Amino acid sequence: MAQSAKRDYYEVLGVPRNASQEDIKKAYRRLARKYHPDFNKEPDAQEKFKEINEAYQVLSDPEKRKLYDRYGHAAFTAQAGGAYQEAVYQNVGDLFEEFLRGFGFEDIFQRATRGRRRERRPIKGEDIHQTVELTLEEAFGGAVVSLPLVREVTCEACKGLGYDVSKGERVCPTCGGRGEVVQRQFFMTIAQTCPTCGGEGVIREPCPKCRGRGAVAQREEVKVKIPRGVDTGSRIMVEGKGHAGRFGGPPGDLIITVKVKPHPLFERRGNNLYLDVNLKLTEAVLGTEIEVPKLEGGKLKVEVPPGTQEGDTLRVEGHGMPRLMSEGRGDLFVRVHIEVPKLGFLEKLFGDGRRLKHLLEELDKLLPEPKRVRERQP
Repeated sequence: MAQSAKRDYYEVLGVPRNASQEDIKKAYRRLARKYHPDFNKEPDAQEKFKEINEAYQVLSDPEKRKLYDRYGHAAFTAQAGGAYQEAVYQNVGDLFEEFLRGFGFEDIFQRATRGRRRERRPIKGEDIHQTVELTLEEAFGGAVVSLPLVREVTCEACKGLGYDVSKGERVCPTCGGRGEVVQRQFFMTIAQTCPTCGGEGVIREPCPKCRGRGAVAQREEVKVKIPRGVDTGSRIMVEGKGHAGRFGGPPGDLIITVKVKPHPLFERRGNNLYLDVNLKLTEAVLGTEIEVPKLEGGKLKVEVPPGTQEGDTLRVEGHGMPRLMSEGRGDLFVRVHIEVPKLGFLEKLFGDGRRLKHLLEELDKLLPEPKRVRERQP
């Protein structure tokens, strides 16, 4: 807009020269709403809006208004190249805010734009997870294991604060101490955590020892007592042996997951143990007493009743695994397998084996014929 084409600012706003500041503000709000490009799509609306803003910037400032009343547009000739060309309200959000401020809603925007400084709340440290392999004997009797750990402990230099207390703190230049930065878009006010101070509102000198983390890594041997009866998947928690907490929070925990190795003799199913034994044919037919190993050491006598069949299971109560965190033990199940020697072995053992073979043939005549095909059990 050329300087010679400028209209009188009072005329632009439609107010008399003795208008009060309140009258000037009301006139501006009314015209700004009418000609804002987001509301008014007429071709000349944008130019009128700029003209209204230019007039308001001068007349709303008491010092600038005095200069204008005395010298007119010439008072701002040196600045006319663009000092007042930028609109006071760049978007609908600013206009709406100014509009509501005029009707007594000032506190709404003060609350919306007032950043909330983030307080350092205590945070519990992270847990450490470890897996421990045990033999079945160790799971039976319990064990004490020593675990090498690398865990974070509270920094002694800064007492876990993460900054040098002796050097004090200063207000964050980005958010001005509010802890948030505010962006306005149309009718919305968006507050985000300040990226410079992380929401704390202040800038502090990081602790040189822990570099601001509040904790340092430390190697440590931790001895853990494993209770009797644990099984694969059992979890044991050692309180306070995890990583250090932050801002005065408690440390995390050490969580141990147990894995029990397979045993060459015993099979474990829950609290019960299974053991496979071989019997001679005569022992299965006539019955006998056998000795089997115990997991905790020593021998255990087991009665084999006459007529025991291949695959039968003999139950011995109270000789299984200890029950975890309770009294008593599971049971031992002895699975029977009948060992039938080959004829060649018998001949090698007894010379020509003719007499033994004859005895077996006579025994075969006395035994009843079996049912060759077994029915499946439902």
